[in-house]
Amino acid sequence: MRLLDLTLATPAENIALDEALLEAAEGGQIAGEILRLWEPAAPLVVLGRSSRAAEEVDLAACAAAGVPVLRRASGGAAIVAGPGCLLYAVVLPYAGRQHLRMLDELHRHVLGVVARAVASLGLPAEHVGTSDLALDGRKFSGNSVRCKHDHLLYHGTLLYGMDLELLDRLLRMPPRQPSYRGGRPHAQFVTNLPVTGAALRAALCAAFEAHEPPTDWPRRETDHLARIRYSQPAWTLER
Repeated sequence: MRLLDLTLATPAENIALDEALLEAAEGGQIAGEILRLWEPAAPLVVLGRSSRAAEEVDLAACAAAGVPVLRRASGGAAIVAGPGCLLYAVVLPYAGRQHLRMLDELHRHVLGVVARAVASLGLPAEHVGTSDLALDGRKFSGNSVRCKHDHLLYHGTLLYGMDLELLDRLLRMPPRQPSYRGGRPHAQFVTNLPVTGAALRAALCAAFEAHEPPTDWPRRETDHLARIRYSQPAWTLER
């Protein structure tokens, strides 16, 4: 698997790059599998594709704090990312693994790899809910997926040094909650892994066997998507 450890200059470009990698793989511009890692320099909120912004996010609090709100192309609920939150994305072809077209199998497959990475650091990660990873009953990773005809994008968050108070300040309680949450507010429901970002990066690369750099990445498509979609209020606040 190829490794793209790349954080771009703007939130819109960073959100766009995950989709651009999927589209490039689907269009034959990128061959094989790829793992992308990135970490924001400042906090941001990212809505799921079908999220209703006003229901999941305190938009006034975000505006007052200068925290941008964006919308990704995959499902799931709104998240807060920032320094101390490592984001990863895996682009995989379906060829040779048709069972991954079943979402339960897909979650088990990818989260199994991520859980092994965390376990290699001495932490017993558990796959809970639909697509969460937890440590001692507290969530440290949320994940979502976008599927095309021949390829899929699976991406998510890994908290290791995040300011958890931001979640209660910027997010509302989600309209849909996994049963293991038990109605807990964000700061009591989530946790940081007690590891460094460097150790987490190395563990993920080892678990995914991602070491070779890509020959290129889709710069033009990333810029195009960032301009026409991910930086546009009409896209972000459409629901």
